[in-house]
Amino acid sequence: MAALSYTNPVENTGLLTLVGKKVRSLRALRGLTRKMLAMHSEVSERYLAQLEQGRGNISIALLDRVAAALKIEAAELLQIRDHQTAEQVLVSELLGELGPDEQKLALQMLYERFSLSTNPQRRVALIGLRGAGKTTIGTLLGKRLGLPFIHLVGAIETLAGMDVPEIFALSGQAGYRRLEEQALVETLKRHDRCVIEAGGSIVAEPRLLNMLLTTCHIVWLRARAEKHMERVVDQGERRPMLDHDDVMSDLRLILSERESFYAKAHVTVDTSDLTIEESLDAVVRTLPDGIKQTDQSAGYQYIYDKNCQHRV
Repeated sequence: MAALSYTNPVENTGLLTLVGKKVRSLRALRGLTRKMLAMHSEVSERYLAQLEQGRGNISIALLDRVAAALKIEAAELLQIRDHQTAEQVLVSELLGELGPDEQKLALQMLYERFSLSTNPQRRVALIGLRGAGKTTIGTLLGKRLGLPFIHLVGAIETLAGMDVPEIFALSGQAGYRRLEEQALVETLKRHDRCVIEAGGSIVAEPRLLNMLLTTCHIVWLRARAEKHMERVVDQGERRPMLDHDDVMSDLRLILSERESFYAKAHVTVDTSDLTIEESLDAVVRTLPDGIKQTDQSAGYQYIYDKNCQHRV
């Protein structure tokens, strides 16, 4: 009897390469270094490096750990789909037939039709990576318009009663995301008009990004990677100086993976070569009339500062 030949279906389909690329992309989207992912998943950095390069024949158990640390189901890494309703199947098929510009138009129509607010153009939300100027410009914008300024990360820390590193140490990324959603929902309920500084990674959560897009006028404060690093160092963060090449590599990867989500903002303001005052003026020029109508009688409020204190 002739011997049966066996070929590895994983190698033939390129599944390992596909999974590796998806893990790398999700890691960057969530702003995780490989070391951080290794810590959260309890999978070694060396193994993760092999996985991301498409050379790691990872077990189901380890893949599940990695998926959990990335806040995604292991099945999604393998592009295995659970049961979908007929409507989901039809919508997905229809969108798949559309070109990129048509998909953007369809998404905008959905946002307008299913907006969570009767007047979503009365709040401003600033998004972007650390170093783009969200806190500084958001604070000044709130003062100019006489609107409350909400530092969302501060609101998260207030809800948790601890700072962000402690939240991650105790509850991991999943726990932080739950608090982030709670803080955003409470902010939207309390403030019909306000300026919100969202965390840099909020775009990694489609539910939260959709929530912002249907309740706020979103401004993406954009900057070149080098400018982000320069500003972070100016803020007192020394790590970029100790490991410059690795940090810049991670930073560029994060920007690349998040760019298409940041770009869903209603407007983009590149702050790379602008002063603070110029950046503020540029943001103000993008605002709808409903936000520009200042309400000085309400007074400016800075809610939730970085030390978890409530200031009015």
